[in-house]
Amino acid sequence: MKILELKNLYREEGYIYYMRKFSGTALIQIPGDTLQAPVSFCIETSPFGTKTIDIEVSNSVNYPVLPIKKALETFILSEDNEGRLP
Repeated sequence: MKILELKNLYREEGYIYYMRKFSGTALIQIPGDTLQAPVSFCIETSPFGTKTIDIEVSNSVNYPVLPIKKALETFILSEDNEGRLP
């Protein structure tokens, strides 16, 4: 499984500076097919600089959700470290 991209990514405005909320559509490549799933996630940065990601994936995906969340977490961290998130 591979996360190809996050499309239509929108950052929700908030007043807490260490918590960023996003929503959009994830393009996921699974063996034999490509899925589009609506996702929303929150990146929370601790005082020590570690980042915690809370991901919500739509239940309409016809694939186990746990591997999708794990792949999304690594993809989101790499995109955030490279500065590609809005």
